[in-house]
Amino acid sequence: MAKTILVTGGAGYIGSHTVLQLLLGGFKTVVVDNLDNSSDISIKRVTELAGEYGQNLIFHKMDLRDKPALEQLFASTTFDAVIHFAGLKAVGESVQKPLLYYNNNLIGTIVLLEVMAAHGCKKLVFSSSATVYGWPKEVPCTEEFPLSATNPYGQTKLFIEEICRDIYRSDAEWKIILLRYFNPVGAHSSGYIGEDPRGIPNNLMPFVQQVAVGRRPALTVFGTDYSTKDGTGVRDYIHVVDLADGHTAALCKLFDSNIGCEVYNLGTGKGTSVLEMVAAFEKASGKKIPLQMAGRRPGDAEIVYASTDKAERELNWKAKFGVNEMCRDQWNWASKNPYGYGSPDSTD
Repeated sequence: MAKTILVTGGAGYIGSHTVLQLLLGGFKTVVVDNLDNSSDISIKRVTELAGEYGQNLIFHKMDLRDKPALEQLFASTTFDAVIHFAGLKAVGESVQKPLLYYNNNLIGTIVLLEVMAAHGCKKLVFSSSATVYGWPKEVPCTEEFPLSATNPYGQTKLFIEEICRDIYRSDAEWKIILLRYFNPVGAHSSGYIGEDPRGIPNNLMPFVQQVAVGRRPALTVFGTDYSTKDGTGVRDYIHVVDLADGHTAALCKLFDSNIGCEVYNLGTGKGTSVLEMVAAFEKASGKKIPLQMAGRRPGDAEIVYASTDKAERELNWKAKFGVNEMCRDQWNWASKNPYGYGSPDSTD
């Protein structure tokens, strides 16, 4: 029997790519998303890309904080596991609107966990983040590093991790995998689904992409005097399809082993500077990206990249794609969808 997976936030960037990989892997998927920061067009496109497997996808527009609606869903469907992506994710906005972030991310998760427990569904993959490492003193980051968050968004990831650890301690029937993502970029090779940030992007690549398609005049580079090879910050960029495959690997681990509550980094284990990333994107797109150099942003770490040994060893997963493929696929998506899933007049 095909297993049925509930994917919260499955219309979003990482969610939609993961749903596609799940469908192609033979899973039945039920997506819930409140579409606050995503588009149901992504779900339609995933269904098309999945071909004959598309019939195994069901979508419900739902907010996780709506407990009666979630109760009803669990009462009508038996889920084998849950992948939990749903949450707000803009660091800057979280500093301005902390209560919005705590309400959405924490309460949504608590309601989800309560309903899961009530219905005996105790397998969870949670989308955490490398932000829980704060400003790491050294690299690469291993899963054993001390945890600290430097903004409300990061705090919500850290709190949810702690909640998961506490739940497992209280009830050993739970099997939970916490996946700490580094910097997801790229898009599906079809160019049919990709990242579609609302408002001003928070991350490097959507910004580069918007400059390349003419939506923004220049890329602002924050910090040019770091002690790195070219003075700009270094991050671990990971192709979103590799990241999606990491979730399938995590699910298999939940189903096949006697795991408790475990954490894994998903990255490439390599650091790439801002300027290196820009150069790779210029090469992929044939576009010149005008740069504006600016001072360091408060709270930005100098160098962050993952140790991926644990995921390679225990999940049998390793990132396959490099920076050139990330940029190639990102540009393919951007050039076909310059305004994401929207149209010029529907964006700001």
